[in-house]
Amino acid sequence: MSEYVINHEVTKSVDEEIPQETKSSEDELKDSFEPILMDIIKNRNHCIQTLDDESLKTSYNLDIKVSRWAYESEAQKIKYLKNWCEKQAVKFDKIESTIKVRKVKEKEKDLYGILCFNSTAYTYSYLDSPDVPNTFYLGTSHYINLKKDGDRYIITKEWYTDPFADSLHLDNLKSEEMKSFILNHKMPDYTPNERTKKAIEYAHQYCGVNPNPEYNFKYNKNYKNFNPDGGDCANFASQILHEGAGFKKNNTWNYDAREGTKAWVNAQGFKNYIVGSGRGGYIAKGTYQQVYKSAYNMRPGDFVAYEKKGKITHISTVTGLDSKGYPLVTCHNTDRLLVPYDLGWSNKGIRFHFIHVYY
Repeated sequence: MSEYVINHEVTKSVDEEIPQETKSSEDELKDSFEPILMDIIKNRNHCIQTLDDESLKTSYNLDIKVSRWAYESEAQKIKYLKNWCEKQAVKFDKIESTIKVRKVKEKEKDLYGILCFNSTAYTYSYLDSPDVPNTFYLGTSHYINLKKDGDRYIITKEWYTDPFADSLHLDNLKSEEMKSFILNHKMPDYTPNERTKKAIEYAHQYCGVNPNPEYNFKYNKNYKNFNPDGGDCANFASQILHEGAGFKKNNTWNYDAREGTKAWVNAQGFKNYIVGSGRGGYIAKGTYQQVYKSAYNMRPGDFVAYEKKGKITHISTVTGLDSKGYPLVTCHNTDRLLVPYDLGWSNKGIRFHFIHVYY
C-alpha cells in the first residue's frame, strides 16, 4: 500500500460533542469549507467517471511530492476502474458524493487541514442493458490539506484508506469468455426468508454509508468500532448474523463489554468458526478466474472471505444481487454497501472463499 494511504479508517464519531466555547467558530469554518471541498470532489468524481486523469491534475500541485502522490493515487484508481469495467462489461453512468466535514484547522496562512467522511454512490449499467441502473456506495475517511491558489484551493496532501489501492493487476483477468459469461446472466428468481431479510436490513442500516441521512456515516453505537485496532469487518459480519438474523452467541463466538472473541472480531477466526461450527459451508474457493462462475451460486446472507498471502484478511456479507445476478457485498473498513464482491480485490494474489450461511 502506498505511503499516501492510511492504514485504518478514522474512527466514526460524528455525534461527538464539540466543547461549547469553540463550537461556533469551528462550525463557521466547517460551513465555509464544505462547499469548497464538495466542488473539488465533484470534479474528481467527474474525472473518474469519464476516465480523464489529465483534467484531474488541476486539483493538485504536482511540484509538491505528497500532492503528486495524492494525484497518482486517483489516477491509479481511474486506470483500475477502466480495467474493471472492461472485464465486467459495464460503464459508470454517475458518481456522486455526500460529505460530512468533521474538523477544519488553519495550519498556516491559506493552508487548512480537513478531516471528513465521504460517502460516494457509483451507478453503473451493463453494456447490453444501458437503461438498467445498478448503484453501490463506498465510504471513506479523509485527511486533506487544502491550500489557497489564487481564487481557488488545491489539494496539497490527502490520506485515506483507498478501497482500490491494492488492485493493480486486473489486466491479467480480462477475457472475452469472462465478459460473455457475465453478460449472459440475469437476476435469478430468489426470495430471502425472514431471518435473511432481517440480516440484510441490519447490514444496510449500520454499514456506515446508508443513503438515508439518519444512518449515513454511522455504525451501531452498541458495538465498539474496531477499525483503529486493525479492522471492523468481522465484528460487523458477526453483528449481522446476531443482531439481524438472530444467531445466538456462545463461548467461542461472543461479544460482551466492548470486547469480542477471536471468532467474533477476527476475519480468519470468523470464517473458521462459521464453517467449523456447521453454521455455514463452502460454495467455492480460489482465484477470481477459478471461482467467478461459482459466484453466481451465492445468495444474500452468504459471505465472502478474502485471502491474501495465505491468511483471511477481510470479510464481506452478500446483501444483494445486481441486474445480472452478480453478488453485491456490504461491510466495514472500508465501508461498502451493495458493492460488486470483487471490486477492489482484483490483485492476482487474492483468493476468494465463498461461504453459504445456513439461516
